[in-house]
Amino acid sequence: MNAIPAASGGTDETPEVPPQRLLQRLIMPMEASPDIVPLYIEAEDARSGVTGGSFGLGGTDRDGAGATTDAARPAPHVHVEATELNDRYAVQIPPRSMRSFGTYFNAFPASYWRRWTPVRSIRLSIRTAGRGQLVVMRSTARGTLQRQTSRTVDSGPAEHVFDLPLTAFGDGGWYWFDAYSGEEDLTILGARWTADADLARTEGTFSISMTTMNKVPYCLENIRTIADDPDLRGLLDVMYVVDQGSDRLRDHMSELAELQEELDGQLRIIEQGNIGGSGGFSRGMYEAATAGASTYVMNCDDDIVIEPESLIRMTTFADFATRPTIVGAHMFDLNNRSVLHTFGEVVDPWRIQPSLPDPEAVLGHDFSTSPLRSTPWLHRRADVDYNGWWSCLIPTETVRTIGLSLPVFIKWDDAEYGLRAKRAGYPTVSLPGAGVWHMSWIDKDDLVGWQAYFHERNRIITALLHSPYERGGRVIKESQFMDVKHLISMQYYTESGRLMAQRDVLEGPDALHPSIGTKLPQIRAMAADFDDASAKKDVDHYPPVRLDKPPRKGRPFTEPARPLLPAWTAKTLAKQLVKPPKARSEEYPQAAIAHIDAKWWRLSAYDSALVSNAEGTQVSWYKRDRRQVRSMLAGAIGAHVELHRRWPELQRAYREAAQRITSFEAWERTFAENPAPVRDRDRVRDGDGGPAVGAGTGDAPA
Repeated sequence: MNAIPAASGGTDETPEVPPQRLLQRLIMPMEASPDIVPLYIEAEDARSGVTGGSFGLGGTDRDGAGATTDAARPAPHVHVEATELNDRYAVQIPPRSMRSFGTYFNAFPASYWRRWTPVRSIRLSIRTAGRGQLVVMRSTARGTLQRQTSRTVDSGPAEHVFDLPLTAFGDGGWYWFDAYSGEEDLTILGARWTADADLARTEGTFSISMTTMNKVPYCLENIRTIADDPDLRGLLDVMYVVDQGSDRLRDHMSELAELQEELDGQLRIIEQGNIGGSGGFSRGMYEAATAGASTYVMNCDDDIVIEPESLIRMTTFADFATRPTIVGAHMFDLNNRSVLHTFGEVVDPWRIQPSLPDPEAVLGHDFSTSPLRSTPWLHRRADVDYNGWWSCLIPTETVRTIGLSLPVFIKWDDAEYGLRAKRAGYPTVSLPGAGVWHMSWIDKDDLVGWQAYFHERNRIITALLHSPYERGGRVIKESQFMDVKHLISMQYYTESGRLMAQRDVLEGPDALHPSIGTKLPQIRAMAADFDDASAKKDVDHYPPVRLDKPPRKGRPFTEPARPLLPAWTAKTLAKQLVKPPKARSEEYPQAAIAHIDAKWWRLSAYDSALVSNAEGTQVSWYKRDRRQVRSMLAGAIGAHVELHRRWPELQRAYREAAQRITSFEAWERTFAENPAPVRDRDRVRDGDGGPAVGAGTGDAPA
């Protein structure tokens, strides 16, 4: 690189600058599938539709006049060919073409560096071979695109340096560059965004905390991704994989042993009982924080697809952050990989519900149809309360200061941790350009079924700990509304879990640790008592649908208007409590309803119905039961009256206990009390009938 002539500010000499540190580099996709390519490189001009032309570089347009005639009319969509993407850090641009790097993974998120670090200017260095033109672009917080500077490049290999200020990025905006080829290929040999190295607060390393349960192929693939990236390996201390499943990694030793050898001491498998995501992540956080080597611990789900560069960028950003900062990656949809699930999340303090930081933001944004450069809301900086633990870098200093996760098994552990860290002075940044792919929950419904217990209990606990409003704002009222919705929808198993959650909150914080390994089996055991929790694979496995008289005289179902909702609810509840179900509804379902149509205002019109699950894999037979409605409604009213009455007392109890129940000492006891179960195959493998080597809270042999 030093042998390549440099150009800066239109001259052939590089000015004296302090030692530089790499912040971000140009990357191309590891696999050139069409749904991923738009996240890295584009072949269309976002402003005018220009997709080709010689741009005064010696070629001619198709009309022979020496300049493109396409600028005045929209151009057809131009795809980047897979043959262009055969290098991880370089790309060859075909003749008379443009390629934009104003994309998710290659634009530079200038406003985030401006807000959270002391960096006030950056250096963009682009290495090229061939003739062409480089145009450095920037955007504002409103999404307005502006030309920063440009340069014509000669045919020989050269390095082109652009010194760029960050002063105008207070509220948002990105930098990127577009490249235009002439009559021949233009090759981008590499591009680097750098800053003065002495501005970094530290130069840290990280450990990974990955929790897994019966997802061995995903987990092994992620270990392999880490092992295959030397730059990532250079920052990694230990990858802790906390195995809480019955199908364990060490049951796949032929693959695991090879990875263990390749990682050469950087992989540690820990087996323990199933104490959920909060227990698994807490174990990895505990190990990293007590080992004393790592500056950060990276919480990662097991079933993600990692863009390795993301982990490097997160670590670099955390090193430069003005204060110790939690840095999270965004989540893309694993099954629709150009779709960004969320650009950042905050907790609505009045409702204690996740929400988007920008009212114009979209949940599930597709970059293949709406590129970064053409989507104004993506240019405003999104300040967040927390980042999901699909991939989230936490300073070990933070862990030692505020403790580990709440012992809540699953749901709300990451959000509560972010709120707790924020209160202690450790902000969270969801960093653009750092992303992983994970299964989206858009097509799932974890508010129905066994997970409803954890949603309800942990949301109320989070409100007790963090709500700034008297008696939790709207939380108690919304919770009661949800109880009514589930009851009139004949979802009695779900409601039984919610009622248990409310009672458990009333028991106080000291019940959380002792029940973390037993609560899930207890909830699942209740399913046998409810028809709506029993499922079959197909509608044809049930009696045929028979309905004498369609509800609403056959008119389409619509949600009740808000002014009419109290009267509608009273009338519907009266029917549920008093009117007996039609006799034939016990023998034959009255309707077959797709999950997408299974709204409370529709289900409440029937005495029984076949309802498919969110995944479309199973069907349950919901049946109205007056006794269940009476009993559960009374229980819900009683629990919410008690929550309202005791809120100040419970709030004091949970807040006073928070430091104690998230402490290393409390979790050490829980780890010891929840060892991995010893299986028959382990006894056979060990040959002496005793516990398997590495079982429990120790390391598994690898």
